[in-house]
Amino acid sequence: MKRSSGNSRGSEPRKASHAAELKGANGGDSVDIASRFYGIPLPGVNIEELGGPLIVLEGSDGSGRSTQVALLTEWLESEGFAVQTMGLRRSLLVAQDIDGLLEENAVTRMTLALMYGTDFYDQLERRILPALQSGLVVLADRYIFTLIARAAVRGISRDYLHGLYEMALRPNLTFWLNVRPEVAFDREFKKAHSISYWESGRDMSLSNDLFQSFIRYQSMIKREFEYLANRHGFIEVDGEAGVREVNGALRKQIAARLGIRNTHYRPSSALSQLWR
Repeated sequence: MKRSSGNSRGSEPRKASHAAELKGANGGDSVDIASRFYGIPLPGVNIEELGGPLIVLEGSDGSGRSTQVALLTEWLESEGFAVQTMGLRRSLLVAQDIDGLLEENAVTRMTLALMYGTDFYDQLERRILPALQSGLVVLADRYIFTLIARAAVRGISRDYLHGLYEMALRPNLTFWLNVRPEVAFDREFKKAHSISYWESGRDMSLSNDLFQSFIRYQSMIKREFEYLANRHGFIEVDGEAGVREVNGALRKQIAARLGIRNTHYRPSSALSQLWR
């Protein structure tokens, strides 16, 4: 778990208020224990012990999620909070296996969905819940929503997918960095000078043209996110705005949730290249 090194107060890292945990997803009033999960509570979990908030950033490749997670982590640590991050394919149990399957470009849609589900629940048990029980802020670079969207556009039933993740913990805040597929393509190609086989939906035979395949696939993903945003109350953020503007909008919402009065932030030299 990552501990704050930038606490100007000279004291132990702040723990997120227990009151924040008791609020509903994305700013609602107090909720009962069962509603902290999407379906049924995870066995053996005492929800009253989860003192930290779970904050999720969702969006396509090229939406700027990872940049914002890095900046938000530094900002929160400078305010005295301890932060734990999570993302896709980070489970010690199956992450390498998923990477291997993706490299071969020869895995079935159901196998991939179940492998990602295993990756998520292993992180929930070993990374997310222990961090929340310790009062840390958990920042998620993608969550179950990306997994549901990707599998749904490949023909797996939404009902099946929501059942698969019914024991997932409901985030306290879920942000959706919304960008057009054309913008995402330009950003990804500029960054890597290549486009991922899977992020362009090549496995779905949408088009022989790489650009058109990417646009069609990401448009399908975007429609799924629109559905999920409406169903789960995402906070939509203009991901096409500049990094500073997006970060300011995120900090404003997070500060209100965590009781942070000072939202001013400038990155350290280590992250200054991201501040554009």
